[in-house]
Amino acid sequence: MHCDVYKFPKHEEMYVYIARPDYPDDTEELKDWLAVLPKDLRQNLGEGRFLMHLDLDETKKLARVDKDDVIAKLSEQGYFVQAPPADVLTRQANNRVKAMQDKKYD
Repeated sequence: MHCDVYKFPKHEEMYVYIARPDYPDDTEELKDWLAVLPKDLRQNLGEGRFLMHLDLDETKKLARVDKDDVIAKLSEQGYFVQAPPADVLTRQANNRVKAMQDKKYD
């Protein structure tokens, strides 16, 4: 199974895998590959940037997620969202709280 991986500058260490089941025969026309995402998720993520193309059949393992879970979600819904690790989520939440506190006292 082929897929494209996108990252989102608004969300540190969040990646979205988009299924490309007809690759390479699907490359003749420009497509909005992220259109497969639910509208509210896509709006929350912001603008995605293409990171890489993967052939999951040739990839032995992925860094932070189980390859079989990725393939299952890609087959089922056309995309897979890789959330940041817990320490990154905690840091992001703390930074948002600090920014709100700083803004309150400006």
